[in-house]
Amino acid sequence: MRLAGKVAIVTGAASGFGRGIAESFALEGASVIAADINGEGVRALAGGFGDRMVAVVADVSQKIDVEAMVRAATEAFGGLDIVVNNAGITHRNQPLMDVGEAEFDRIYAVNVKSVYLSTIAAVPKLEKRGGGSIINIASTAGVRPRPGLTWYNGSKGAVITLTKSLAAELAPRNIRVNAINPVMGETGLLTEFMGLPDTPENRAKFLAGIPLGRLSRPHDIANAALFLADPASSFITGAAIEVDGGRCI
Repeated sequence: MRLAGKVAIVTGAASGFGRGIAESFALEGASVIAADINGEGVRALAGGFGDRMVAVVADVSQKIDVEAMVRAATEAFGGLDIVVNNAGITHRNQPLMDVGEAEFDRIYAVNVKSVYLSTIAAVPKLEKRGGGSIINIASTAGVRPRPGLTWYNGSKGAVITLTKSLAAELAPRNIRVNAINPVMGETGLLTEFMGLPDTPENRAKFLAGIPLGRLSRPHDIANAALFLADPASSFITGAAIEVDGGRCI
């Protein structure tokens, strides 16, 4: 198994990309802390994997929750090797002037501050294991932004820049940091990203900009995360891999 003996944290694990990543890691032999603000959802996920997965209810924008999440990894599994910062939110696709300050603050707290908090909490634990892999789920929105998602786009641009800076600074500690940039996906946030009901006609408007002709799916992102967590990618750091069906060409 590709991740045998590894311990991973996956945030936003109750659904969507995070659920796909957590499942993939566990199936490849990792012990997984599945974290999410949705306690019911994350407990249901972990229940299917026995002692290989532990559910933690956490708001990733809160220092106390992130510290507890990292502590759970060491208490349950003895250490930490991989952190996947997947939890994220967006505002509805709408004119930039219509997004309120509270919503803006929440987006940056969940999408950006969470990377800061998890890095501060996790790096000492990764160092104790001789290094590790941090994987940030960013977005094509940070590379080729669409109108209507301006503030969300900016948060994901920040994640991409943070990934590269963290990679440069943490490389001497043998900690690799990479990002994955999904295109719009078949997840619970789809209608928010579109700003429209999820109908075949409305999907077609967005699919027209994706050369491979479909939205991203959880297993697409899970496969990329598995590669970046795998020792096979040990010479890759600071990369932002577009898993986007050609959207960013």
